[in-house]
Amino acid sequence: MLTVSALDVSIKAVRILRGVDLEVKPGQLAGLIGRNGAGKTTLMRSIMGLLPPSKGVIALDGKALAGIPPHQRARMGMGYMPEDRRLVPQLTVDENVLLPAWAAGARDGGEARLLRIHQLIPEVHALRERRGLQLSGGQQKLVALARALVAGTRVLLLDEPFEGVAPVLARRLAEVIALLKREGLCVVLSESDLTHSRELLDVVFRIDRGTVTRATPGA
Repeated sequence: MLTVSALDVSIKAVRILRGVDLEVKPGQLAGLIGRNGAGKTTLMRSIMGLLPPSKGVIALDGKALAGIPPHQRARMGMGYMPEDRRLVPQLTVDENVLLPAWAAGARDGGEARLLRIHQLIPEVHALRERRGLQLSGGQQKLVALARALVAGTRVLLLDEPFEGVAPVLARRLAEVIALLKREGLCVVLSESDLTHSRELLDVVFRIDRGTVTRATPGA
């Protein structure tokens, strides 16, 4: 479903990604593993259309995404959960979750998708009337994941989903991600190590200094 071929990305004339190749199939959960500064976030942002590549191809179902802006990629079924969550502090949880649907002009305002997310992640339903500024770090991660799911009906990009999360909520996040995989989503998550995700992953892409190699979980 998602392919990246010979991708180079530069920021302010500094080459960050170098000839990156990866392929993730429907129902497959891929891990992008590397230390801080290895290029994980740059790759995620480039796939989502937030950083233009200087070379290479990103494709969804064989369709090259060059020139397609982030909001159009979201309408194609791509969802992105940034590492820093980026919730709007003054909005309620439900309002934060529905932002992608409102931006896309969904006919029902995203209500049907929101109901499905409440069923999938009951914790988000319980928090629905709280404001973003009232949430713990782990709760914010769950809400950011829920927001990504409003758009991410086919591909889900999760940047450091377990970073800074208490063990109980990390396990809950892992359960939800495993369920999404079983539902056929193409999921890519980045991590600095395999502590929380080892048992989830079908394939691991290790990244170092902007170059990706492929391995199996635990390799």
